[in-house]
Amino acid sequence: MSRIGKKPVSVPSGVTANVSGQTVSVKGPKGELKTILNEQVLVKMGEGGIKVDPINETKLARSAWGMSRTLVANMMKGVTDGYSKTLEITGVGYRAALNGKVLQLNLGYSHDVNYAVPAGIEVKVTKPTEIVISGINKQQVGQVAAEIREYRGPEPYKGKGVKYAGEYIHRKEGKKK
Repeated sequence: MSRIGKKPVSVPSGVTANVSGQTVSVKGPKGELKTILNEQVLVKMGEGGIKVDPINETKLARSAWGMSRTLVANMMKGVTDGYSKTLEITGVGYRAALNGKVLQLNLGYSHDVNYAVPAGIEVKVTKPTEIVISGINKQQVGQVAAEIREYRGPEPYKGKGVKYAGEYIHRKEGKKK
């Protein structure tokens, strides 16, 4: 039994939710999200909120149960509060700047790295070494942050590169003479 899947997802005030078959759409103050859940789960709108149940007791249905409920809960949180990730840039001469909808990164290469910010994502450069990525879709915010980090991930010797705020970089000892 899924402990997460048992709990219904409550619908906060100011949010309208609609369930039709396997499609769940949520509209709130920050925007609108829509997803199609796995056919191994049954989605119902009830008094306590949106309830997700497995269609039968197979392993596949039980494994999709908790994940489907979490997807709906993430949509609720996204349209009310939103999600954000912070990236930190470490290194001499490494910096970021925002030109319209293009994030320009100086990461020690012979050229600047230009990243086109996708629709639905808001990027702020609070300091030249700090990037804040925010949006209503948790998966999309995490994907954009991962793509930016991938341009120059943190290296273990000096710690230079792009890392998540609060991420611990295991440092290695360099060569000895």
